[in-house]
Amino acid sequence: MLSLGLARVSEAAAIASARLIGRGDEKAADQAAVNAMREQLNLLDIKGVVVIGEGERDEAPMLYIGEEVGSGKGPEVDIALDPLEGTTLTAKDMPNALTVIAMGPRGTMLHAPDVYMDKLAIGPGFAPGLVDLDMSVAERVKALADAKGCGPEDIKVCVLERPRHEAMLNELREVGVQIRLITDGDVAGVIHCAESEKTGIDMYMGSGGAPEGVLAAAALKCMGGQIQGRLLFRNDDERGRAAAAGITDFNRKYSRDDMVTADVIFAATGVTDGSILAGLKRRGEYTETETILMRSRTGSVRRLQYRTRDA
Repeated sequence: MLSLGLARVSEAAAIASARLIGRGDEKAADQAAVNAMREQLNLLDIKGVVVIGEGERDEAPMLYIGEEVGSGKGPEVDIALDPLEGTTLTAKDMPNALTVIAMGPRGTMLHAPDVYMDKLAIGPGFAPGLVDLDMSVAERVKALADAKGCGPEDIKVCVLERPRHEAMLNELREVGVQIRLITDGDVAGVIHCAESEKTGIDMYMGSGGAPEGVLAAAALKCMGGQIQGRLLFRNDDERGRAAAAGITDFNRKYSRDDMVTADVIFAATGVTDGSILAGLKRRGEYTETETILMRSRTGSVRRLQYRTRDA
């Protein structure tokens, strides 16, 4: 029942934010998703605490880190969420905008501060530790290509298009891989690796938000696959945020199971059309959404089609 409740939370956020698709207003789209997600979360019979959210309490009026959500009845749980993963994608009506939420027992998710994280991910079916953040770009590609029985030219790597990745992109091009650049949405970028036959993506690498790294780890814990992450700090203020979150080893390399240590439920709903989920559609007086709902304990992956009459 909690799984279905979580699906309703992500669906409500998608429906609310979809009214802002293509309107050019990122903040309004995000706020609409936040409002709807919070309202639905508070209907669930849980004692929830947001550990990955919209930011620190002084930065985010709702769904801030540490906020208590739910009815106050039921199990004590950690909540990791991104009410609208891809605010720019939504504002510009570009692919792969999602609403994302994960839930696990209290104390089982990394309290990642709002800093960058260096990430490396591949899909399921490979030996543990096949690729590693301490490998060079060429070594990562070669290891995966050897395991797949193909050449580097048959490997496709997903990378967030940012100036900070220019050197890494040059190395990837020297190796000869195919590269898919994405403008936003690195949770979706990592999830692509878990369904490589569908998406064509074999590996994800590069730096992005640490909170999104935890959400991506939750998804891969359900779908299978490997992810490593290492926090990156630009200044003492960011190190202070990490210390406040209880992190003592600033150079630690986190595996998937370090970031999400126990059973987790994960739900994501498409806002705009993408390679993982269909975006929201309006057909006459009805609105239709597609949600992926997963649980790590059983390895179950459900795709839910939801139709509701417009208010």
